[in-house]
Amino acid sequence: MNLSSMLSEDCTKSAVLFNSKKRILEYIAELAHQHLPQIPEYSILEALMTREKLGSTGIGGGIAIPHGKLKDVSSPLLVFVVSQDPIQFDAIDNQAVDIFCAILIPENQCQTHLSTLSGIARMLSQKDFTKKIRHSPDDQALYQLLLCGAEQVQDK
Repeated sequence: MNLSSMLSEDCTKSAVLFNSKKRILEYIAELAHQHLPQIPEYSILEALMTREKLGSTGIGGGIAIPHGKLKDVSSPLLVFVVSQDPIQFDAIDNQAVDIFCAILIPENQCQTHLSTLSGIARMLSQKDFTKKIRHSPDDQALYQLLLCGAEQVQDK
């Protein structure tokens, strides 16, 4: 699992301003659509919302890992968004969420899906690292920080 190959600078955003779970997921779908133009934005949003209906992807500590499986996608895509203000997201600890790492996986790659989720959870479980994420001054700094974090997780 190579997280850095799934991440792109234009799908990494810091200090965004949204105030609802639906709106942040719409924004994630919008960003993902730029990399997956063959898939309509509404299909990406539907995949994310379908998963949220099964239970919130808010894992606690202000972090959510929304994810969905899509057909007609050949490789996984990460969309990483940090909200300036935390958003109510029905997380397991009932805390608002400000770090969103969305994963879009090809429909037929279950093992990739599980290993990607695991790697991201490992990366985001480091409190010092999430503190740096929250204080990234801009999109490029956030992207560079995530690349370093992804490499560290991959080395383990």
